[in-house]
Amino acid sequence: MTAWALRHTRGHLLFERNVMVYRRAWMTIFSGFFEPLFYLFSLGLGLGHFVGKVHGVSYASYIAPALLASAAMNGAVYDATTNVFWKLRYGKVYDSMLATPLRPWDVATGEVTWALLRGACYSAMFILVMLVMGLVESWWALLALPASVLIGYAFAGAGMALTTFMRSWQDFEFVQLATMPMFLFSATFYPVETYPGVIRWLVEITPLYQGVALERALTTGTVSWTLLINALYLVAMGTIGMYVASRRLGKLLLK
Repeated sequence: MTAWALRHTRGHLLFERNVMVYRRAWMTIFSGFFEPLFYLFSLGLGLGHFVGKVHGVSYASYIAPALLASAAMNGAVYDATTNVFWKLRYGKVYDSMLATPLRPWDVATGEVTWALLRGACYSAMFILVMLVMGLVESWWALLALPASVLIGYAFAGAGMALTTFMRSWQDFEFVQLATMPMFLFSATFYPVETYPGVIRWLVEITPLYQGVALERALTTGTVSWTLLINALYLVAMGTIGMYVASRRLGKLLLK
């Protein structure tokens, strides 16, 4: 979706700007990769020694794809919220951009694509770790990286849209309030079947759960047609987010 948009808009200009800005601070881009990696080592290997197998695979193999989905979410959300907010409210970067032929949709496309790249970098490195540790159970895992890009697209679009409504840095507490519970309760560390009826239903409609379900099915080989529903959910979330973000940018800056 964003690749097509990038070719058919001027969003590539903003993407290229981000590449130039971060080329001397590349470690900042990869910093978010380490958090899920530490969880994998401490829980997957440590606690996994006592847990044994879950759904026919080792505990490390079970939680690794969920942490992969979380890595994609973290990379996309960080860029689509903190960086966009600074450019919008303090750096006034978008004000000067929209004084050129760039449109709000171009800005949304460029920023979401850059956030996708960051999420994809986290995911690619995490997948490499999974391969080295022998935590990949199926050749379907070849689709794990595209699935991570899809997860990043969903959270980048939604994150950028929500950022346009934020008024101060204190509002970022709500970002953490949303992402942390999703990380802990989206069947990341134990099967969704452990939840009672209503709570399980609430978990299954959260966006991160869609990503966890996708990645876990692909890396363990338990693929079914229901994955299309998870993928369509993420596509819709990202697309609606980009649309709202572009409309909000136009309303805030093109007065």
